[in-house]
Amino acid sequence: MPTITEIVFESTTPSRLAAFWSAALDDYAIRPYDDAEIARLAALGFTPETDPTVMVDGPGPSLCFQRMPSRDYTNNRIHLDVAVDDVAAWIERLVLLGARIERREGGYTVMKDPEGNQFCITPSRGR
Repeated sequence: MPTITEIVFESTTPSRLAAFWSAALDDYAIRPYDDAEIARLAALGFTPETDPTVMVDGPGPSLCFQRMPSRDYTNNRIHLDVAVDDVAAWIERLVLLGARIERREGGYTVMKDPEGNQFCITPSRGR
């Protein structure tokens, strides 16, 4: 049976967007950079802050943020639905992290992350 291992986001600043999503989702964190990876990036002229591909790992699929400087962010073809216990508290937290509310609908709130990617906040369904 196939499984989803990564969800890929196109991004202008992968490290910034990875930091947002690792702070927004429980038990997700930016994949640590070991000495070998830092040396590999340096040889290419990058640092962890300018890395063109930043990974975020957690209990579900990994999130991959890839530099794509010319993408049109007016609308996503795919987005995340994030289920939370306290919708209002999480929306407030995400706004403080740099997200913004796009619109409120019956049963969910459409938001945009700091680079304009849409996602929805929904109430948990007793998971």
